[in-house]
Order: sequence, then structure tokens, then C-alpha cells
Amino acid sequence: MDASVDRIAQPWAGRTPYGRHERWPTRVDTYLEPGVDPDRVRWVQAASVLHSDGDAMDIAVADGLMAGVRGRAADRVNRGRLGPKDLFGWQANASRDRLTRPLVRENGRLVECDWDTAMGRIVDRSQGLLADRGPGSIGFYTSGQLYLEEYYTLAVLARAGIGTNHLDGNTRLCTATAAEALKESFGCDGQPGSYDDIDHADVIALFGHNLAETQPVQWMRVLDRLAGADPPRLICVDPRPTQVARKAAVHLAPRAGTNVALLNAILHEIIRTGSIDRDYLAAHTVGFDELAARVKECSPRWAARICDVAAASIGAAAELLGTADRLLSTVLQGVYQSHQATAAAVQVNNLHLIRGMLGRPGAGVLQMNGQPSAQNTRECGADGDLPGFRNWQNDGHVADLARVWNVEPGTIAHYAPPTHAMQMFRYAEQGSIRMLWISGTNPAVSLPELSRIRSVLAQDRLFVVVQDLFRTETAQLADVVLPAATWGEKTGTLTNADRTVHLCDKAVEPPGEARPDLDIFLDYAARMDFRDKDGRPLIGWHDPESAFEAWKACSVGRPCDYTGLTYDTLRGGSGIQWPCTAHSPDGTKRLYTDGISWARPDLCESYGKDLVTGAADDAAAYRALNPDGKAVIKAADYLPPHEQPDERYPFQLTTGRTLYHFHTRTKTARAPQLNAAAPDVWVEVAVGDADALGLAEGDLVEVATPRGALRGLLRVTGIRPGLLFVPFHYGYWDTEAGHRPNGDTPGRAANETTVTDWDPVSKQPLFKTAVAALHLVARGDGRPAPAPTTTASAPARADAVPPTTGGPTALAASRADRTEGAR
Repeated sequence: MDASVDRIAQPWAGRTPYGRHERWPTRVDTYLEPGVDPDRVRWVQAASVLHSDGDAMDIAVADGLMAGVRGRAADRVNRGRLGPKDLFGWQANASRDRLTRPLVRENGRLVECDWDTAMGRIVDRSQGLLADRGPGSIGFYTSGQLYLEEYYTLAVLARAGIGTNHLDGNTRLCTATAAEALKESFGCDGQPGSYDDIDHADVIALFGHNLAETQPVQWMRVLDRLAGADPPRLICVDPRPTQVARKAAVHLAPRAGTNVALLNAILHEIIRTGSIDRDYLAAHTVGFDELAARVKECSPRWAARICDVAAASIGAAAELLGTADRLLSTVLQGVYQSHQATAAAVQVNNLHLIRGMLGRPGAGVLQMNGQPSAQNTRECGADGDLPGFRNWQNDGHVADLARVWNVEPGTIAHYAPPTHAMQMFRYAEQGSIRMLWISGTNPAVSLPELSRIRSVLAQDRLFVVVQDLFRTETAQLADVVLPAATWGEKTGTLTNADRTVHLCDKAVEPPGEARPDLDIFLDYAARMDFRDKDGRPLIGWHDPESAFEAWKACSVGRPCDYTGLTYDTLRGGSGIQWPCTAHSPDGTKRLYTDGISWARPDLCESYGKDLVTGAADDAAAYRALNPDGKAVIKAADYLPPHEQPDERYPFQLTTGRTLYHFHTRTKTARAPQLNAAAPDVWVEVAVGDADALGLAEGDLVEVATPRGALRGLLRVTGIRPGLLFVPFHYGYWDTEAGHRPNGDTPGRAANETTVTDWDPVSKQPLFKTAVAALHLVARGDGRPAPAPTTTASAPARADAVPPTTGGPTALAASRADRTEGAR
């Protein structure tokens, strides 16, 4: 494409139209640093690490340094395309403030030391706690951005080496509900659908999923379908005027926390009009009669009063969904981080089950992920699951895992569910967890109610280890900080949201003494001298490829079977979707093409939970409900959110992403183009609400909740009335102070305000249902808020758009700096 295209101002670039059932055309996007000679570049394969799309790319290496990226034309996921974070985010690797040596706390300050000193302190504390307090005193909290090989190694050393039940990932914040919803409906994790379904669907429904900003390359795919013959019709459920909403045939903007009411009304209409597949229901499901009875009175008019959405619009959405020839649905944080998260996500699954929309091209559901390797945390057991999608309540599954690891089954804690992240921090707060090892994540910005999280991490009795690239807000509270290598500096595999496995090869050396996460975990295991039941080293692998082979042995015969994959098969061409075995050497495009495969009582990953209380069912109850292993249709009644607006807090507050940043900006804020596109926090409010309060674009405002407050510049948008939006990316490392202001001064992190509450089923925190007040702090200076104008944050009034650029902001490196070499 044209090198003059500004991929900040035009993030989805130009169109390559194609028709239904046709192959998505190739378009190779490339960015090289100015002055780099293409003939001197060596290209090294990788995949995106700043979202869950899994965009395949090659890293340009010149003179031993990263010099740019290009999309890989042959890959099934992106056919050569890259989004803004793909094109520019790699620059963070070369930041001057990378951690290059370990740090330890001495007299209240972090000081540099050697690796032996740092690891010695960790091992001494681990051994002391094991002797004095047992394995339950140690917890591990990891990321969604490491590699499969690293998660699997961490799972083995934590679950079989330490023997702790306390291992979870920050994927708890973004993907736990996806996993739980799939387990509730299909007995097992694993996406039924495929990105290729975009090519075939005639209706695409996006539930709480801002695809344009969270998976921009797949939004390019949708845009290309919309520009071609026989385009799909879109349904968007989102309270903000996203790019998806602007292209939708039907846009529903419900009141926060009412997703279950909305979905029950849609199911009511589809059942009422007879738009169901009775043959599919009889052959492949249980539970339909209960669903029909539960939603019988849930008419669009009933839901309209709860959701504040027109009944006619609900009916129009139901008609599209009920008459679709091939329906693809996607779900993300607008459901997962909201009230009744799992119950709502399960209703989307129910929609597909009652319509028989599974296992065919264009007919599928994608319970999406938010991070590049979130799927790996789930399948490898580095979050609230056992490796290989094994069932912690099934003694046979635990015994099989013990056989793989050559340990006694009792070594693997399974007296209760694996501990979820929110409970781990509660245990640390209460004092039962005394050591917390945090790898690749920044909970001092990303978890809810940050004043509480900071107080937990700052306790003298809690020994905090942080393994990261930078001196993050969390690292500043640590007792030991370990400098980690990152993407492009190490080798490993990533599995994206539609089960596609990509290999990322090492392109350059890490800075200073930074080490790959795998090497750090292997070093710890060796120093701890973990042994199997025969006295051999518990962990027998030594590098990424041998770790991958060990994982394959763990995955044999499980839903996420990797046995047909090797590093050689993953090099060169396209990523491959699991399961990949000798019987399916090219991978598996879609699950459940011939019935429901993994829901039998002896095979399933979960026996299910009560959608209201989260209480786990047992094997006997599950066997009675589903003896033949069919899909389970689970109904749910609507319940009001826990917090309701009142005179003091008249607004609802929701948080979320922007296209140009990822998580707490530890990488994207260090890429000049991305940081310039969205340099500081902002607060979105509806036009009518701004007028009623006498507020204007660019005013400095304060958002207050019962937990805390933040300040930012106001952006007046088309968001639904009564709702405020704040992006969650902004912490304090790049402020003048470098840390959270002391005292009662409001911060800028969205999670100063969010509530410590979580979905009872998935245990995912609820970031989207807090109540809030909005107050003026100071009048603006006439300039608009530094918020993107190309995205869901676009200003509602034309005079709020910076006049000097068609892009997201006038604050930036120059346009020439941002566009040179990008195409």
C-alpha cells in the first residue's frame, strides 16, 4: 500500500474488497526506520505481542538491532496486514530505561546487584516459607504476554515443585470469562470458531467487543467484506459509538450491567418466532426447555425498560440473528468485565446452540481474548486451570497429570479450585500468602481499587518478586526485581484467540544482563532442586524447543493437542490451529463440526457452576444432567448491578482500551507514534450530560467514586447518556513524580476508582459497573482533550477536532516522523 498513508491517522488503511466465500486478499504492511537500507536487513519471524489477534510478522534486523517490521503474506490470520501497535510498538525494546541488572531492596531502596544475589534471596525466602508455612504461603501471578514454553515451565514448578494452588495470570482480568463460558456450554475451553468465519458469515454480531480497536487487523477483514459483494450485516452491542457501531445495521447501547436482560429478550424473540434448529437441539444439546421457560416473559418491551434501549431495536436485532444464514458472534470485555459476565457470555453461546450455528464456515462463536498468549495461560495451567484442560475435580485427570510429571497425585494441589488472582491478593492482604512472584504484569495499575492493591504490595511481611522489562509501578514496590528479555529477544510460541499457534524466533540480544523468562524459571527450579518421585530433576528441559516438546507430551489426547506441531512446521509459512495431530496435521479450523467433542463426564474440563452463586457442581450432578456429553444450554435470570447511581454518584463508569495503547503502556508509551496518538488520560461524557453540567471539550474534570478519584481532560462524545468512559492504560511511571501522588490528590489511573468485585463464576473483576460523580476542576484553554478522534473516542462536535490534522491528535512527533517508511 501507499507509503504516504499515516497509519496513526488512518489505522485501518485502505480497502482490498472481497466477496462472501472468497479468500481475503493479501496486503503486506511494512515499517522500516528512516535511513535503513532494505538490502542490509535480515528478517526474523514473529507474531504480534500487543493484542490477541496473532498477526504474523517478520522483524527487520540491521546491524544487530531491530529496525522495523513487515506483515507475513502467507499467514492465515492477517495475510500480511499489521495494525498500529504492530507497526510501531517494537520500538519499546530499545528504550533507554530498560532494566539491565537485577535489583534488590536495601534500606528501603532498590539497588543493583548480580543474579546470584537476587536469585539467592528468592530461593532463601522460598525455602524458609516452605519449611515454616508450607506451599500455600507462596503465590505466582503472571501475564498474558509470555510464551507457551514459559507458562508451562511456571505451571510445573509452581504446581508440582512448590505444590501451591496459588497460580494465576492477569488473563483473569480479560479472558477468564471467555474460558468459563466455553466450559459452561461445551464442557471444555477452546474457541469453536475461526477468524476465517468472517469470510463466510452473512451476519456478524459483536457483543461488547470493540473489534476495530482491540483486534484492528480483523476489523480490516470485516471492512473489506463490507466493501465487497454480498457484505455481512453487523449487530453491535456497545454503549459507545465505536467504529463497529457506525457500520452496524443495528446498534444497541444498553445501560451498563444489563447484558443478561438484553440477551434474554433476544432469545425470547428467536424462540417466539420459531427461528430455532430443533434437529440440532435434539441431537446435540440439553437444557433448551428450561431456557424457553426462563425467557418466556422476557419480551423486548420488558428489556427496554431495564436496558434503556428501544424495544423496536431489540426486535430488529433478534430478527437479524434469527434469520441469519451463517451467524458469527464475538464477545469481549463489554460482557466479560461487566455485571453477570459469565451468565451473559453463556447466553451468546445459547444463541448459537438454539440456531444450530456451529461447526460450519461462517457459523461460529469467538469468546475472544484480550492478550497475545492468554490462550496459552489457560491451556498450560498458568491460571485457574490444570494443564491440558484437565478437570481439577476429576481424580483421573489429576492422576494423568501426575503421570506426565512423574509425581504423586497428592503433590498437585486439588483440594479446591486453583486460586484466582483476586483471592490471591486477598490472601496476601490477610497474611497467609507471604511471597508473591509477579511476572510480566503491572497490578499496581491494572487491578481494581488501586489504593488497596498498593497497600497489599507494600506490606513488610509480603516478599514481592517482580520480573519485567521496566521499573513499573509494581516493580517500585518489590523486594527483588529481575530484568527480563522480551519478544524479539527470545524464542517461543504464542497461541492467539482462534487457536492459531505462531513461532517467534529470537531476532536480537536482550540488553545488559536481562534474561528470557524461561531461563529465569529454569534457574529457579534448579536452585530449588525440585525432583520427581524417582529423584530425577522435575524439569528436564533446558531451552524453548525442548520445553515445547515437553508441553506436547502433556497435551497428548487432550482438546488442545499439539503433538502434530514442531518448531520446523511453524517456521516460514502460516500459523497452525490446534488441535494438530497425526490425524489432522494441518490443524483444525473449527471445533464441533460433528457434535460436541469434550463434554462427556469423564472428559470434560469442568462440571459447571451455578451462574448466580458460582458454586461448583460435582460429577454426580453433571452426569445426571448430561450423561451423553452434549452442549449444555444454561439459562440465567437478570439481576441488577451491585452499585446503582444515586444523587451523590449519578453516573455509571466504564473503563476500556484505546487502539493505540496496550495495558499499562509500559511498551506502547515508549513508541513515539503510539504515545503521541494518545498521550494522557481523558474522560468521555455524553453531549447532553456535558451541557447539563456546563462542561465543555477540554475542561479538566474529576471523576469520583466511593473508592477514589482521578482527573483528566474532558472529551464530549456520542457515548450513551449517564455513562462515563475512562481508558485504563494510564499509570504514573511517566509522570514527573514517577509514582502515585501522595495524600488525597486524585490520580490519573482509572483503577483508582473501580470496585473490588468480581463475577461469581469466572472470578473476573468488574471494571464496568461502578457509580461515579463528575465535577469541573478547571476550565479548558480552548484546546481539545488529547484523545483519539479516529476511534470510539471521536468528539461529537466538529469544533473539538484538532484543525491541523485528520488524525487523532495535534500533540505528537511530527507527521513526517510518524509516516516515514510506513506502508
